[in-house]
Amino acid sequence: MIGLLQRVSEASVAVQGQRIADIGPGLLVLVGIERGDSDAEAGRLLQRLVSYRVFPDDAGRMNRSVRDVGGGLLLVPQFTLAADTNTGTRPSFTPAAPPEEGRRLFEHFVAQARRQHAPVETGEFGAHMQVESINDGPVTFWLRVAPKATAAGAL
Repeated sequence: MIGLLQRVSEASVAVQGQRIADIGPGLLVLVGIERGDSDAEAGRLLQRLVSYRVFPDDAGRMNRSVRDVGGGLLLVPQFTLAADTNTGTRPSFTPAAPPEEGRRLFEHFVAQARRQHAPVETGEFGAHMQVESINDGPVTFWLRVAPKATAAGAL
């Protein structure tokens, strides 16, 4: 499971011109689900996201997590993060989870996030979305919790 997190001062998602989610200061997280991902990978990624220290402390060092600062989480499903871009000029989406499994895991991920952190907002799985953000820094990190089948393999 992949999380591309960006520290933001604000972010929002719209579908068909209608704003469906927004947060103030916090993390915009694009979530990619790979074949072989399970609830276990979702749980590990979530723990990393809410405790990853990307917010400044009083000395200006990145020593505080979104949990520490009470920031928002905007979770946006993004299957293209799981693309294989190693060859050619067109991505292959073979590594991405099938849509039904991706939806189930994304919904599980969101439910777990809402149990552990507030506020949590989301994009809409399978929808064409417009995502707006004001990146703070910019500070962007790519986190991956590999599915067991590929944990020791290439990627």
